[in-house]
Amino acid sequence: MGSLLAVVGVMAAVLPGLPGAGASPSDRGADGVRAARTAFNKAIAEADAVTIGKILAEDTVLVAGTNSAVISGRAEQVGVWEADFADPDRLVYHRKTAKVTLSPLYPMAMETGTWRGSPAGNGTDWVGGSYTAKWRLIDGRWQVEAETYMTTGCGGALCDD
Repeated sequence: MGSLLAVVGVMAAVLPGLPGAGASPSDRGADGVRAARTAFNKAIAEADAVTIGKILAEDTVLVAGTNSAVISGRAEQVGVWEADFADPDRLVYHRKTAKVTLSPLYPMAMETGTWRGSPAGNGTDWVGGSYTAKWRLIDGRWQVEAETYMTTGCGGALCDD
C-alpha cells in the first residue's frame, strides 16, 4: 500500500493535469476563481482589454446571452472587448458569482451566477440574466476556458417593445 501511495504522489508531482501541480492550495480554491472574476469585472468597468486577455485561456469560447453569438479564442474575444470599449454608449457588464464548484480530479472549476449590463451611471436601462463559466488553473492562474450567458430580463430602453 505504501508503494502505491508513493507512485500516486510522484505522478501528481510530474503530471501537469493533476490537482496540486504547480499551485498553492489557495490558488486552487474557489477564492482564486472569485478573485479572478473580480479582476475581470474591474477590467470591464475600466475598459482594460489587456487584463481581460490575461484572464482568458488561449482557446476560450464565449456564447453570448441575447443572440447566442459564439466568440472563439482569446484574440477574437479581446478584439470584441476593444471594439466595445471604443463605443461611448457601451454597456458595462458585471458578473456576480453565486457558486464555484471545484473539480476533485483536475485543476478546474465551474462558476455559476448572474450578469447585468447597463450604461455607466444608468441603472434604469439594463439587460441581464444567468451565466456559467468553466475555469482552469493554467501556469498558476485561473483562466476562463468557456462562458455561456442567457438573457432573462431587461429594463428601460434596453427592453424590446
